[in-house]
Amino acid sequence: MGGVQRQGSVGGSAAIRVRVTGSVLLVAHLAFVAWLMLRPLDVPWVLPANLRPFATVRADLALGGAEAVRRIGEGLGLLAPLGVLLPLAHGRLHVSPLGSLVRTVAAGAMVSLAIALLQTGVPGRVVDVDTLFLNTLGVAVVHLAAVPAVRSRLRRRAGRLDGHPDGSAVRRQDAAQGRTPTIPRVGIAPWSDVLPPSSP
Repeated sequence: MGGVQRQGSVGGSAAIRVRVTGSVLLVAHLAFVAWLMLRPLDVPWVLPANLRPFATVRADLALGGAEAVRRIGEGLGLLAPLGVLLPLAHGRLHVSPLGSLVRTVAAGAMVSLAIALLQTGVPGRVVDVDTLFLNTLGVAVVHLAAVPAVRSRLRRRAGRLDGHPDGSAVRRQDAAQGRTPTIPRVGIAPWSDVLPPSSP
């Protein structure tokens, strides 16, 4: 029993470390993005805001070559680390892959939208709807490329520590935390087996 408790405490402390690390990296990345995208720009003129979907992407593609790759890559890469950092800060291994993707992409889109709204009050910055699309796509691509494989590897590692390569011990431990103990039934013997035979 003591060994199980020690393993549980080790697993819990590891999960806490993962959440803390993910949260610190998440805050650091968001701070960098805010500094990068919300700085006032001292420029002689700015382009008008773009509210037409894919107009800026088409203009970038028309440039061709390395310049088009650079501009589109900047939009994809700006918030792409959130695809990993948000699940890392969440710190859970056994979640629905689809649910994790939807939550992460939705959170990335909200961050990108918040930046776009804040840029309306920053000199030299303009709102571009294509930036929102590219930011969100970058989050989705990184999440799909990294998170399912990393979670599967961590589940197998946790299972090996508990002697279950498929990670079933971790799932059973999570399910057992909310389970109430049951008392086994005790059968009642018939009266004929309990009472002595009556005297004639």
